[in-house]
Amino acid sequence: MENMWYDMWYWFLLIPVLLFSLTAQIRVKSTFKKYNQIATRNGLTGAQAARTILNMHNLQNVRIEGVSGELTDHYDPRSNVLRLSDSTRDSNSIAAVGVAAHEAGHAIQDAVNYLPNKIRASLVPVARIGSAAGPYLAIIGIMISYSIEFGMTIAYIGLALYVFAFLFYLVTLPVEFNASSRAIEILNVSGILAPEELKGAKKVLKAAAMTYVASTVSALFSLIRIALIVLGGRRRD
Repeated sequence: MENMWYDMWYWFLLIPVLLFSLTAQIRVKSTFKKYNQIATRNGLTGAQAARTILNMHNLQNVRIEGVSGELTDHYDPRSNVLRLSDSTRDSNSIAAVGVAAHEAGHAIQDAVNYLPNKIRASLVPVARIGSAAGPYLAIIGIMISYSIEFGMTIAYIGLALYVFAFLFYLVTLPVEFNASSRAIEILNVSGILAPEELKGAKKVLKAAAMTYVASTVSALFSLIRIALIVLGGRRRD
């Protein structure tokens, strides 16, 4: 009866989380589409804006490459490469320049050893394992705990691994918000974007940030779900 109560409240609270995630995805695509149709006054493309920002911070060693897809932009700290998608690299839109500046912000974080960024990087290996294997280990551990003594140990290992996955999502928030703050400040100080254009870039980056918030909240609910399953298995044991 107690487990049924937990399940009911879990699914009841999960609905708004799913709606929030869906809304965030729709919002970022619609906002990007809107400002991707408005060209900047100076005509700089996303790649040119990123190169300008990187050079301003003495990061001439960071290369800029293209990557296929839309909104697949990212900075790779292992190879010092900033990869811009087709919708960003050669476009001179407000959205493209804003996204490119955001990714350049990640390169700057790497250069100045921004602490949350270093923590996130250290969590990547175990977070990948935790996200992929944690839930399965938890469930398998509980299933075999009825016949094998160390089954619950496996379940706890699965739960612990997923905790690291959640921590990765959590520490990603300050990293992404900081990269956006750096981007907006640089775009403003450098004059790459005019004040009215800057408002559009802020909206694009804010919409993108909400997708990370949604992912973190979803990861939290998954963690709660796994914890309830494991703890429920322990009580039955």
